[in-house]
Amino acid sequence: MTEHESKDQIAQRRAKLAALRKAGVAYPNDFKRDALALPLHSRFGGKSSSELEAEPVHVKVAGRMMTCRIMGKSAFAHIQDMSGQIQLYLKQDQLPNGRFANFKHWDLGDIVGAEGRLFKTKTGELSVMVREIRLLTKALRPFPEKFHGLTDQETRYRQRYLDLVMNEETRERFRVRHALIVFLRRFLTEQDFVEVETPMMHPIPGGAAARPFITYHNKLDMQLFLRIAPELYLKRLVVGGMEKIFEINRSFRNEGLSTRHNPEFTMLELYQAYADYHDLMDLTEEMLRSLVKEVLGSTTLSYQGEQVDLSERFARMTVKESILKFNPTLAASDLESLDRARAAAKRLEIPLEDHWGLGKIQLEIFEQTVEAHIKEPTFITAFPTEVSPLARRSERDGFVADRFECFVFGRELVNGFSELNDPDDQADRFRQQLKEREAGDESAMEFDEDYICALEYGMPPAAGEGIGIDRLVMVLTDSPSIRDVLLFPQMRSKDSV
Repeated sequence: MTEHESKDQIAQRRAKLAALRKAGVAYPNDFKRDALALPLHSRFGGKSSSELEAEPVHVKVAGRMMTCRIMGKSAFAHIQDMSGQIQLYLKQDQLPNGRFANFKHWDLGDIVGAEGRLFKTKTGELSVMVREIRLLTKALRPFPEKFHGLTDQETRYRQRYLDLVMNEETRERFRVRHALIVFLRRFLTEQDFVEVETPMMHPIPGGAAARPFITYHNKLDMQLFLRIAPELYLKRLVVGGMEKIFEINRSFRNEGLSTRHNPEFTMLELYQAYADYHDLMDLTEEMLRSLVKEVLGSTTLSYQGEQVDLSERFARMTVKESILKFNPTLAASDLESLDRARAAAKRLEIPLEDHWGLGKIQLEIFEQTVEAHIKEPTFITAFPTEVSPLARRSERDGFVADRFECFVFGRELVNGFSELNDPDDQADRFRQQLKEREAGDESAMEFDEDYICALEYGMPPAAGEGIGIDRLVMVLTDSPSIRDVLLFPQMRSKDSV
């Protein structure tokens, strides 16, 4: 459709709206729907025409008109509601006087309400034999042509409402997202976890290594930071005696955009007292397996042409083991000293910062050469303590932390660890983070005195984890970009494109 054609259609639709306003029937709000398309198909789709005639079913349906075919004194139309589509059949002599003539001037995209009885057409399609129909909302802009749909990716992201109207795949993706969140809430509640809410505006950014968004509170005359993670507030609650808690939270990080990153995103964080990271790996494996089975009906996951089976026990290996597995040219000794690790990274053409220690270099090698190759569900453990400022050191090897990340299809879905509850050790870690900030790392954490104070009152041994909800939805819906699973992803302004 050309811009000129679009303007003409808008003008015609506005003229129709003006007539409705003049008649006093524009935008009514007194139609009460009593049935949805999908439940009607599920309940009555299997009945024959004679069965529907023997026991008439009268319904009131409403939705957006997606197709319309007028044939003289009769017409077929499909309307779409929140559950799906159902066909309407209209005959001039079975409608109130003048109603059919009015209907012929309605447009695709208009929202209508119809009353009538269910019947089967000659082709066997469950339909509504309409006895009354009303125009509830006049659509002033033409929708994309039905058979071409809405295919421009940027338009789908910027005008998600059009995408939802035109593409069943998009509607299904967000139904899966809803089902996923409902399951996680129920699963954790049944495990005696309590859902809580923590602040979204923090006086000090903390809980993760990331650059924050900055805002300002006028009345309090103070700078605040949008939450980059709820972790430190949730662990304050563990100090307070809330021993099994979770929060499904919106977090914000002032960093780049990619197929896996959006400035605001959704996480599930959970904490359990008197548990360690081994307990949470077991819990996570059970939760993910049960989630996929309930939401998708199978433990087999398909993503971008690859398949994995979550019914098998998840693999487990350390960071060092995984580096050696996927880099056969390296030896264990290449990862055991700063000089040799730097030399190994150079051979792998991985750029490094001068101030990075051995642990950070190991992590960089892992992220650059290993992550993308972990296709099967796998727990990677024993991350260097240097890059795990909130995790408990391993009692067997203080160089690494009691931490895990869960990967599938080359994507990190979960990050968890045994919590650091030693206030002196945590204070030292914060001080080290400050040194890294001074060295130029803008994402390093700041010193949170109140959190240290909370730990000094005593936090029981505990473990916690964060799950990236958006990335999990990507995997369950075979979506290549995080923008596909966010209703309103962040986009550049049109002026800057």
